[in-house]
Amino acid sequence: MKHPKSALAAALAAAALVAVPTATATATTGPVTARAAHAGHTGYAGSSGYSGYAGSPQEAKDSKAFFDAVMRSVAAKRAANPGAAAVTVTYSLTSAPNFRSQIARSTQIWNSSVSNVKLQEGRTSDFTYRQGNDSRGSYASTDGHGRGYIFLDLKQTQEYDATRVVAHETGHVLGLPDHYTGPCSELMSGHGPGTSCTNAQPDSRERARVDQLWRNGFAPAAARAAS
Repeated sequence: MKHPKSALAAALAAAALVAVPTATATATTGPVTARAAHAGHTGYAGSSGYSGYAGSPQEAKDSKAFFDAVMRSVAAKRAANPGAAAVTVTYSLTSAPNFRSQIARSTQIWNSSVSNVKLQEGRTSDFTYRQGNDSRGSYASTDGHGRGYIFLDLKQTQEYDATRVVAHETGHVLGLPDHYTGPCSELMSGHGPGTSCTNAQPDSRERARVDQLWRNGFAPAAARAAS
């Protein structure tokens, strides 16, 4: 989910990028690539002082940019195997060892919830999971070149249910925007319902939206990748 003080993701190849305010991010394992001046992110709101934050139109645009970036990186794979029933999006979790079980559970949840896209751990990844400490909390980010990563904040995932945070951020990879004013039953409501909310399952509308995006949105992404 997204932090109120940050603007998310760089658009694909020719899109204009949004600057991100300076903040401290410390990786505990593996390098967390510094967010370039023109990269951005969308994420779980920071753990203190932002519980009432309801999101913004810019954040919705940022989530779409992240989705487009990941789609672009898997377009070549789909082109090589056009008969596949679902698009496979691969990830690496080597830089987020503390969250191995939560990432596995999030993958299981999403793979059992949607049919047009599947998540799978792989050596050649479309996005990566990373862990560390950041005052902005957890977030999803794109590098502006068709790839992205999910940053999982260690402190925040002790306050909020860690599996819900991971599944929520993964929802951004699959194209869903934040909806902080939604109920706990909505995965993308994120921090909105408070720390007592432990639901890590997308609701029926979120599941349908992801399937629709990966069914109808893939052709344009593939065309862009081929151009």
